[in-house]
Amino acid sequence: MTTYDGIILGGGPNGLTLAAYMARAGQKVLVLERRMEIGGGLATEKVTIPGWIHNTHAVYHMMVDYAPVFNDLELLSTYGLEFVRPEPVMAMPLSDGRAVCLYSDPEKTAENLAHFSKADADAYRYMHAHFGTLMRDFLGPATYEKPHPPLHQLANLQKTEVGRAINDLTEQTPQQIVEGLFENEHVRGLMLYAACFWGLDYDLEGLGYLVPLMLERSTNYQLLKGGSHQLSNRLSKDIYAHGGMILGSQLIKRIIVEDGRAVGVEMEDGAVHRAEKFVASSLDPHQTFIDYVGEENLEPGFVTRVKDWQWDTWSHNSVHLALEEPPDFVAARWNPDVNKAFVHVLGYDTHHDMIDHWDAVFDGELLPDAGFNACFPSVHDPYQAPPGKASGLISEHAPYDLFDGGSDAWYKIRDQHADELTATLRTYAPNLTDDKIVWRYLSTPKDVANKFATMVKGSIKHGAYKPLQMGYLRPNEECSHNQTPIEGLYVCGASVFPGGMVTFGPGYCAANQLAEDFGIEKWWTEPDHMAAARAKGML
Repeated sequence: MTTYDGIILGGGPNGLTLAAYMARAGQKVLVLERRMEIGGGLATEKVTIPGWIHNTHAVYHMMVDYAPVFNDLELLSTYGLEFVRPEPVMAMPLSDGRAVCLYSDPEKTAENLAHFSKADADAYRYMHAHFGTLMRDFLGPATYEKPHPPLHQLANLQKTEVGRAINDLTEQTPQQIVEGLFENEHVRGLMLYAACFWGLDYDLEGLGYLVPLMLERSTNYQLLKGGSHQLSNRLSKDIYAHGGMILGSQLIKRIIVEDGRAVGVEMEDGAVHRAEKFVASSLDPHQTFIDYVGEENLEPGFVTRVKDWQWDTWSHNSVHLALEEPPDFVAARWNPDVNKAFVHVLGYDTHHDMIDHWDAVFDGELLPDAGFNACFPSVHDPYQAPPGKASGLISEHAPYDLFDGGSDAWYKIRDQHADELTATLRTYAPNLTDDKIVWRYLSTPKDVANKFATMVKGSIKHGAYKPLQMGYLRPNEECSHNQTPIEGLYVCGASVFPGGMVTFGPGYCAANQLAEDFGIEKWWTEPDHMAAARAKGML
């Protein structure tokens, strides 16, 4: 038996973040990871044939310029991580050969949108400036600050112009916000896709404040050179460099609770690891509290709230491609930049097409002509494919449980549906004929759930984005500050505020809370963007 200051369950981005901050603070930490490979969604694997690498989960990094971990842990300056910002960031080729494009430069975006609607070009200029202010003054900094109770947050935001604008948006649906800004159905299509990319229901009220964040970030996606796993690799190096330990292929039996306090972890093989100060779980609420803490150690009302946790009904159905050559899009004849886009949104012409697709997903239906986003990382990072070749990704929003056969039906239809998806891709990039596909690797929603135990029902964010599962209520009012009803037990995963999408927010917030609770000297300082927001009374 070995004793540590803290034990962290789960070696995904948030568990590694918390471990790195604590290790640098002089704490003796142990990370326990179920899978052989650490990193969780930061996965880069050789799943097709030698010479190609594929980001099998996280590809689009959206918070590189906000997440404190990059500066605090010297991931760029010392560890040499390098991101690429492709232009345009997003492109939606249309069936008529044109394409709606989003660039990091708002004027270039407005120039593109003017082909469809001059009014929408002006609307985009306004939106970019307005949503940029909301992001800088509150939404970005608040991602890394503990949340306030809903009524307190509402009252605080009402004190400022920026806050009132956020409150006004909150009760609107993504569809209402997009339709209120733009008139052209093609422009609305790409904007609604960008707003709902990461799991916002297009017709859901109560989370409209996330729309400006999603749309502002949609022109800030970045690709990590060498693959997303480079990030978890560097985090692990920093943990080891400061005395921490990471163990993979670990099967946890229980969190040891003595006299109401978490004091360690027992493994399935009987090994015991003791924790002097804390046990922190980056797992989902059901695993943490029901499976590992045990209902006998919790109040019945708390157990009920944990069991009421809702998972997403959708997930990602993905086709990873090893290609003989990069795609050549028909729309590139109209705008050559389309071939250089980071994210290609394919299979839709209007926002109505997207709504039809998402409605089908909610009903458990799989459309043969469903749209998706596609990415070809090697176009921007040649390391990810052999010279002259290309790596590709098709990522479709799809139901976990199919209407006909449930989740097990994926095993029967996965190959046929992959053929349908590649056929859709080929209508936009005709050069990608069957002989140009060297190999492919399929990952259905069922596979996501099987691969990542915390992504129950393929729920990539460890739980649905619903009004009662966000902010101060994620995962509930007792745990959103990373503390739990069990003394010494903390939570720090994507099911905790602020949520998923590799923002590093849950791990960073947990580090701040642990430092506060245990008097751990903070070697890190508050980022400038958070200090500025605090000075304006926003946090």
